[in-house]
Amino acid sequence: MAIQKKSTSIILASNLLIAVLIVFILWILKDVMVPLIFAAILAILILPVCSFLEKYRFPRTLAITLTILISFALVVLIIALMVGQVRTLDSVWPLMIDKGAEWLKLAQDLLSDKFNIQQEEQLTQGREYITELFKSSTSLISGTLSNTTGFLASLALIPLYVFLMLLYRDFFREFLYRFFHKESKENVNGVTQKIKGVAQNYMSGLLLVILLVGTLNTASLLLLGIQNAFFFGFFAAVLVLVPYVGVAIGSILPIILALITKDSAWYAVGVAASFGVIQFLEGNFITPLIVGSKVSINSFTAIVALILFGNLWGIGGLVLALPLTAIIKVIFDSTEKLKSWGFLLGDVDSTQ
Repeated sequence: MAIQKKSTSIILASNLLIAVLIVFILWILKDVMVPLIFAAILAILILPVCSFLEKYRFPRTLAITLTILISFALVVLIIALMVGQVRTLDSVWPLMIDKGAEWLKLAQDLLSDKFNIQQEEQLTQGREYITELFKSSTSLISGTLSNTTGFLASLALIPLYVFLMLLYRDFFREFLYRFFHKESKENVNGVTQKIKGVAQNYMSGLLLVILLVGTLNTASLLLLGIQNAFFFGFFAAVLVLVPYVGVAIGSILPIILALITKDSAWYAVGVAASFGVIQFLEGNFITPLIVGSKVSINSFTAIVALILFGNLWGIGGLVLALPLTAIIKVIFDSTEKLKSWGFLLGDVDSTQ
């Protein structure tokens, strides 16, 4: 009995050590892993288009190239539309400066009347605070820029990764057959098909959610007469990629714009209320109906995954958290020894 307990403790300790090493390696290699995983999901997403072209006798290399070029053209078109909207914000800057000066004057008067802090003392303390803030942020900015440069360089390799993954997909499939040689090819194909289905359904569903939420956001801003409604509406919708808080974060900019450009604060209240309603609809109806049925993980697992992957890989981790967790669940459900963990990750409704 004592020997059995000792062996169980050794197994648990070794599994914990392996888990810690894996997490450490994933953190060290984040600038490599995040672009690779993005590329893998994108490759799975555009695979149907590539397969469609190959079905009509297009050579694989040409089919992959055309698929990537079409995808790139769509991304460029979206960016061009966004840049065009951003340029129209030039007319807002003078209003922002005037409103900022007005708010500063109100704050100075409040400090003078309520706290007996004279304007000269306010300016002195303000300069000291800004100086300290600048000193503390300089090292942070320099470190962030150096890290961002490496990350952007890795992101630039995503099209190459996607091309090679699609080109060698048969080679990778053969590798899986050989790696899991104890399993039948049917079982291996079944798991890979489930993973592919989860990734495709999640990403395509997410794009549809962004389109619907962006349309609702834009319509609400247009009804309130807020400038650049298209840009702010779809900017907040894209932040749906960060679940639970994305739309709320995206509402901050149009609320500020409403305060600056409108005479009444009720417009800002209207923006906050409309975005709040849209976020409620997105979280409770739109996303569960479109995406939730394809990614059956419970809310607790989703929140923990967001925190863990966010701390591990930053913004990229937040975006990848849910699809990666769904893929991990598929793998757990297909492995006899890990089925209990797959059950733990699963949606409560699907297990009843």
